[in-house]
Amino acid sequence: MTHWIVAPIVLPALLAPFIVLAARYHIGIQRVFSVAGVVALIAIAAGLMWQASDGTITLYQLGDWAAPFGIVVVADRLSTMMVMLTSVLALFVLLYAIGSEWDDRGRHFHALFQFQLMGIMGAFLTGDLFNLFVFFEVLLIASYGLMIHAGGNARLRAGVQYVLFNLLGSTLFLFALGSIYAETGTLNMADLAQRVTLIDPAETVGVRLAAVLLLLVFAIKAAVLPLHFWLPSSYAEAPAPVAALFAIMTKVGAYAIIRVYTMVFSPDLEVTAGLHTTWLLPAALASLAIGMIGILAARHFDRLVAFAIIGSMGMVMVSISLFTPTSITAALYYTVHSTLAGAALFLIVDLVRSGRANLRLTAQPVVPGAVLTSALFFAAAIAMAGLPPLSGFLGKLLVLDAAFDSTSTAWIWAIVLISSLIAVVGFSRAGSVLFWKAKATPAPEEDATEEDAAAPATLSYVAVGGLLSLLVAHTVFAGPATRYMTGVSEQLFNPAPYIATVLETPGKLSTPTEGY
Repeated sequence: MTHWIVAPIVLPALLAPFIVLAARYHIGIQRVFSVAGVVALIAIAAGLMWQASDGTITLYQLGDWAAPFGIVVVADRLSTMMVMLTSVLALFVLLYAIGSEWDDRGRHFHALFQFQLMGIMGAFLTGDLFNLFVFFEVLLIASYGLMIHAGGNARLRAGVQYVLFNLLGSTLFLFALGSIYAETGTLNMADLAQRVTLIDPAETVGVRLAAVLLLLVFAIKAAVLPLHFWLPSSYAEAPAPVAALFAIMTKVGAYAIIRVYTMVFSPDLEVTAGLHTTWLLPAALASLAIGMIGILAARHFDRLVAFAIIGSMGMVMVSISLFTPTSITAALYYTVHSTLAGAALFLIVDLVRSGRANLRLTAQPVVPGAVLTSALFFAAAIAMAGLPPLSGFLGKLLVLDAAFDSTSTAWIWAIVLISSLIAVVGFSRAGSVLFWKAKATPAPEEDATEEDAAAPATLSYVAVGGLLSLLVAHTVFAGPATRYMTGVSEQLFNPAPYIATVLETPGKLSTPTEGY
């Protein structure tokens, strides 16, 4: 049995207590071990992704207990792709935190950062619904600690709101797990996929209830309207590196919907037929519209970016809700794009904050390093708004193409195109106010201190530039990327090899499927 598959979970789980116990008062040592750990995660994720690229599904049984009784970790194309995306994002976020010294403004940043990575990696790799709940709770605890890092009343209020809303989701999650276990006697996703199909159609009330509750839980994590209220304040008030890392958090909810509703509650399952198009698609379209309108209406730069995240998640969920191989391919391509673009924008918010008295979208003195910062904002705004030539444009084309066979094609096309225009206007307005209409001298109440007016560190610019470079690479290599994601979709809609791998004897640990 190979242990590499569980390494993305175990490595940050070991690093976090080591940093607390052995390097608690030595920020330099914390930085070295934290960066080294993330680089190691990238190397491990690359190996796992390469192994899964030919369709191989790898199983790890904790304690050598076979499923469905034991805890299993499963690596396939989708999970390894998300692990790789998280690892790469974490590196640039960590570099920014070090360059801007955000990690030294409070205690235990690096330990909490590693615990956060542990929760995210576990959520992507687990093959069990109960352990998905466990990793969601790890995410919640670590993210709350990161959110209130460096203190402040506004940050504390936003953190409490974030925790309370997500605790509601956790409660619904437990109700859903209880309903599923009462009906099927298992929470292993591969085992569930078989048992759900055997339930008498006349006795499916519990399963239907569980399917709806799970969709609500995952929609909360993905900030889908009307369950998005926690996101604007939470992301806007969080420290910039934390908000950038949170760009992957909403994708955990999207990942869970893709995984559960292609394997356990598949689109052709009579028990949950119509759930996706009846509820998820309208909510996704509303999220897209509200998010982009929020960009236009925002009065603060950080709130504008938070609403951009809601809008981008709406775009992802529109594509997911169609539940076809083509639409899932489009959703995955746009997921990578929106994660990188959202993280870059949150870091740019901090670059602007470092030279302004506040983040209100009003004319204020020119920020230090305005030329480079404005160029980075221009590129990130183009990407998030979906203008050519960057990957946002290609991602939207894939989503629109996937909607051709839908009964809601007219609605999808209209809302996507109109919301894109609104986003362009909103970002243009923000950019012109922040960088082109700057006042020559500050008003008395807006005087900035010498420290506030210092230009951002070079490493901060390197981190933001690295994320934007990945967006360019995602555009240039769109062909290979979409071919890989087409393979991911084909594997998702053919869950038989996954199920056979998870439920087979311990001696047979992988099942190759056709290459993409």
